[in-house]
Amino acid sequence: MLIYVVGFFICLFDQLTKHFALKKLLYKSIPVIKGIFHLNLTFNTGAAFGILKGHNIMFILFSLIVISFLALNFRAFKNRNLLSKCSIGFILGGALGNLFDRIKYGFVIDFIDLRVWPVFNLADTAITIGIFLFILSTFLKRKATR
Repeated sequence: MLIYVVGFFICLFDQLTKHFALKKLLYKSIPVIKGIFHLNLTFNTGAAFGILKGHNIMFILFSLIVISFLALNFRAFKNRNLLSKCSIGFILGGALGNLFDRIKYGFVIDFIDLRVWPVFNLADTAITIGIFLFILSTFLKRKATR
């Protein structure tokens, strides 16, 4: 159940921040820390770093496969530790957040601009953190069994 609760709140928070970005950032960039961290609305039809732009249907299908895999393999994650379960929730919530954008708008809404990195959103951040936490939990589990 924890996986779904974490995933729900990640997705909800992602969608709320994207709604804010659409309402407040259209045609302007807001410097939070000038030259380092700006809020800057962009629309991404590709994947990370804008690769494969314009392949929205492919990304929708890929997202559906990942989400289905996570949902259908819930029992496989049932006996995992807390860190592992949270990591799956982060990945699930992030994937759902970006999937909703792709279905609703035909692109993903990005708005976090660090100036030295492509613009991203909270769903992207959740997926990245989730993958890192999953790798960490797997490493810690293997280390504990040795």
